[in-house]
Amino acid sequence: VKNKAPAEVQITAEQLLREAKERELELLPPPPQQKITDVEELNDYKLRKRKTFEDNIRKNRTVISNWIKYAQWEESLKEIQRARSIYERALDVDYRNVTLWLKYAEMEMKNRQVNHARNIWDRAITTLPRVNQFWYKYTYMEEMLGNVAGSRQVFERWMEWQPEEQAWHSYINFELRYKEVDRARTIYERYILFTLLVIVHPDVKNWIKYARFEEKHCYFAHARKVYERAVEFFGEDHMDEHLYVAFAKFEENQKEFERVRVIYKYALDRIPKQDAQNLFKNYTIFEKKFGDRRGIEDIIVSKRRFQYEEEVKANPHNYDAWFDYLRLVESDADAETVREVYERAIANVPPIQEKRHWKRYIYLWINYALYEELEAKASKRTRQVYQACIELIPHKKFTFAKIWLLYAQFEIRQKNLPLARRALGTSIGKCPKNKLFKGYIELELQLREFDRCRKLYEKFLEFAPENCTSWIKFAELETILGDIDRARAIYELAIGQPRLDMPEVLWKSYIDFEIEQEEYEKTRNLYRRLLQRTQHVKVWISFAQFELSAGREESLSRCRQIYEEANKAMRNCEEKEERVMLLESWKNFEEEFGTDTTKERIEKLMPEKIKKRRKLQAEDGSDAGWEEYYDYIFPEDTANQPNLKLLAMAKLWKKQQQESEAAEIDPDKDIDESQ
Repeated sequence: VKNKAPAEVQITAEQLLREAKERELELLPPPPQQKITDVEELNDYKLRKRKTFEDNIRKNRTVISNWIKYAQWEESLKEIQRARSIYERALDVDYRNVTLWLKYAEMEMKNRQVNHARNIWDRAITTLPRVNQFWYKYTYMEEMLGNVAGSRQVFERWMEWQPEEQAWHSYINFELRYKEVDRARTIYERYILFTLLVIVHPDVKNWIKYARFEEKHCYFAHARKVYERAVEFFGEDHMDEHLYVAFAKFEENQKEFERVRVIYKYALDRIPKQDAQNLFKNYTIFEKKFGDRRGIEDIIVSKRRFQYEEEVKANPHNYDAWFDYLRLVESDADAETVREVYERAIANVPPIQEKRHWKRYIYLWINYALYEELEAKASKRTRQVYQACIELIPHKKFTFAKIWLLYAQFEIRQKNLPLARRALGTSIGKCPKNKLFKGYIELELQLREFDRCRKLYEKFLEFAPENCTSWIKFAELETILGDIDRARAIYELAIGQPRLDMPEVLWKSYIDFEIEQEEYEKTRNLYRRLLQRTQHVKVWISFAQFELSAGREESLSRCRQIYEEANKAMRNCEEKEERVMLLESWKNFEEEFGTDTTKERIEKLMPEKIKKRRKLQAEDGSDAGWEEYYDYIFPEDTANQPNLKLLAMAKLWKKQQQESEAAEIDPDKDIDESQ
């Protein structure tokens, strides 16, 4: 090749393949028709065709389609002997080919060669007994020929090979077509016997079909017996809901409703819940059709119980599911069942010893104890439940005061006071808590054991000296008992504590106590001592109101003096709102009890409220914009006097500006009106 440059138009391999495929689809002209006019031409044609077939067979001896085409061509020429010879030669090549046997037998049947066909079928089922198609074709041929006995004999030979389920049912249907019910029953029995001994078809549906066969032919006793045998055969290890549903429906058709109910309950008690959905559904439908209200409720309860069982099985520490389950069981079950569920529930101890994980769990024990006491009326078991719960709780890490108190209250209801006191004493010794002390003290108060209450308060205050409520309650107890000096001493000890959780409440209680005793001087001293500790505006206002309510002649002057002191003391206070609150309280006092002079004076002391702006900063230090706020300017503050003057001048300038603008606009209006 002189020019080795690539061609301008390139052809790819894909394009070549595509064009070849397209040309395959082009229609070739049909071969010319041959007309044979005499015998010689016919023999010549046959010779050429046979030579072609023989050549194809010689080239591809194992291709069975060539043999079949050859035999069918000979059959079309009515050369049956030749076709038969070809099929025999083909069987020598591959006797396992199912299609070859079928075509051979069909050829004999088509040409009404019955004995030849029987011979072929016999050879086929003997050679390939596991090919069901041969047996079906053979039995069908015998039945079509009216040879019932021969067909039955073929079925019997087939059954000896223990075929699949459909073969047995074909045999049974064959007998039923000729009204041979007893024979069909015998076949069913043999079939079931195979399932029992050989375990060829250990399936529930075979038993159900047998029972329905008996029911269809009105042998109800036999049908019931079949179901009972099936139940016995499968036992409790291999129970199937479909068997019991079919059995129950059979009994329902016979109007045996009690038997139906027994069957359903027997199955539901033994079959796992997840495998009994259909069974439960049918039971519900049955009860709605034939049951009473109680039966329907039992069904609903059983369904809910199944749901709860699934929930607690999936997560045993789902205590809310246990609570719902127990509530359901308590409403509709005997005591032993309820106890069993409670025992299962409390066995799921939280894996972590942290109180937040135990808060829901502990109520299982509480509900268990309350059930034993209130519902089961078993006081001994109730005590055991409380004691077991107390032993289970890790008291060194945390405890539950509710359990100790409930146990003590239970023992009191049982008129066993020493045990109740022992339980509460143990709780305080092991794990003291405010709630335990309060509960024990309340118990002794109800029993009027005041000396015990005093001792308990002493222990309580040793344990929690910062608890103001305990000090107040202790003092109130002494006040109720008439021991004023002890109550006052308790208050003095309380306010002397270095750390208190609610000191303002304690001081208020002490002051109210002195006021009730009409010890006004002591009350004043208390206020003065309190003001040494705090200069809160509410203390000053309360002090002033006390002086006002003292009810003496000098009360107004004392009250006004308190307000004066408070105003002086709060001049340096950073919280201007508190000072404003004080002045407003003073103003209200003067408006009710003061003179014109005092009213005018307090008016001069009232601050002026102004709006200001300040810059805001974000957490990262960047500017966050501006915000408006209100500030107060007090006339008494000398430091603020220049600000007041400046503010007054600004207001005067703004007023003048507004007046000048109004003056400029008015003449224009007059001119417009004149025009």
